[in-house]
Amino acid sequence: MTTIQSPLVGSLTPYKKRIYTVTNRLPEADHPIYAVVFNFIKSRYYDFFATVGGNRVTVYKCLEGGMIDVLRSYIDDDQEDESFYTVCWASDAGGTPLLVAGGISGIIRVIDARNENIYKNLVGHGNSINEVRTKTLNPSLVLSASKDESVRLWNVQTGICILIFAGAGGHRNEVLSVDFHPSDVYRIASCGMDGTVKIWSMKEFWKHVERSFTWEGLPSAFPTKRVQFPVLIASIHTNYVDCNRWLGDFILSKVFGGSVDNEFILWEPKIKEQSPGEATVDILQKYPVPDCDIWFMKLSCDFHYKAAAIGNREGKIFVWDLQTSPPSLIARLSHAQSKFPIRQTAMSFDGSTILGCCEDGTIWRWDTV
Repeated sequence: MTTIQSPLVGSLTPYKKRIYTVTNRLPEADHPIYAVVFNFIKSRYYDFFATVGGNRVTVYKCLEGGMIDVLRSYIDDDQEDESFYTVCWASDAGGTPLLVAGGISGIIRVIDARNENIYKNLVGHGNSINEVRTKTLNPSLVLSASKDESVRLWNVQTGICILIFAGAGGHRNEVLSVDFHPSDVYRIASCGMDGTVKIWSMKEFWKHVERSFTWEGLPSAFPTKRVQFPVLIASIHTNYVDCNRWLGDFILSKVFGGSVDNEFILWEPKIKEQSPGEATVDILQKYPVPDCDIWFMKLSCDFHYKAAAIGNREGKIFVWDLQTSPPSLIARLSHAQSKFPIRQTAMSFDGSTILGCCEDGTIWRWDTV
């Protein structure tokens, strides 16, 4: 059930809480760059970011004065026709910085960011990977969303697939996005082409998560469990839902809307703990994003979720304040040479730097003045 109590809609007039200016335009490749992400795992790496496009994963460092330093690049020679769609940072128990990347092959590569060597290969999905996300509270745990209609929970340190979220209550088309709850260790959210957002609980299976860290057998011999029923199914969008992010106990979700619904929304799931699957949803706020009418466009937030940045098909970025009601637009970022779709953005730890990765293979950097 969805309850709409006149959600507050943000104005597209920036109130200029922060002023950003272009400080760099870096041509990376002659193919689209689908993802860009800062490292929030360890403070010494906060200035590091990674991108993926084609069969390449590249690591950079943001320097003073808008400069960008290219540090390392991993090329997937085993899968020359690989096209990576998504990347996230992770680490093992010793703090080794890891990159987790997935794409069209369905094989998830876990890469040691220090030397470009393969740390683990995560095999199990039956089709392409649309998104990977790290659990900030335990960065050895990673979720993957796939075209095979499932979500999987992995331990990247041991290479174990712990849980598979699919089945009778699962998604009925590609899963496009997934996210860990920021404080509730058991809860995740997923969304996809079936137009739904599903909230799942791992509480019943948490002993298997803990067991994955001490398992001494082969990863393939681990007793992977299947979670078939979510605790909430929200049908609040009318088309593909290609991005969802937790904002505390609330959820930000974005729909591919064609000529309508060029926006992402903030809503509150109200789950009835005694009646799984039964819930109400209150849509609280709407954040317009003009010309965001193509699918696979992802938003990003700073570490403390004070703001969200999202690109559009015209090469512009909209930065929304997540702490105000009604919503306030912080800035609209544009440049005469930025004309291609920005598939994903990345906000730095404090939000002072915003990156955009484009379909023409360039990376744009904006910094606060």
